[in-house]
Amino acid sequence: MTRDIKTALAESLEPANWDALQPHAKRDALIIVSPSLDLVEVGSAIAHDEIESVQQWIQQELLKKPSANQLSLWNAQPTKAFNTLIVQPYVLVQELPVDSTDAATDSDPAD
Repeated sequence: MTRDIKTALAESLEPANWDALQPHAKRDALIIVSPSLDLVEVGSAIAHDEIESVQQWIQQELLKKPSANQLSLWNAQPTKAFNTLIVQPYVLVQELPVDSTDAATDSDPAD
């Protein structure tokens, strides 16, 4: 079953621009995932309530809510690109490198 969820999550990975993510930020649903972590692994851990792993990542600041400063910077860059993964009720995001901006779409990751 774990494999099925990981497969489903991997297939759900989508690029999105900041302007599509703003509504999720406004409802405090965004979680930033460090680039050192695999987005699908994090999503799977959250979906399976792997509290110990998730708490460790939070303590190490590998998972966190965006700061006011980050939100301000991203608001000034509506085309900023992210890789996204929805694990209800959260939207997990990882910043994409600047040269990956072209890969992002204007679609809402919740679609």
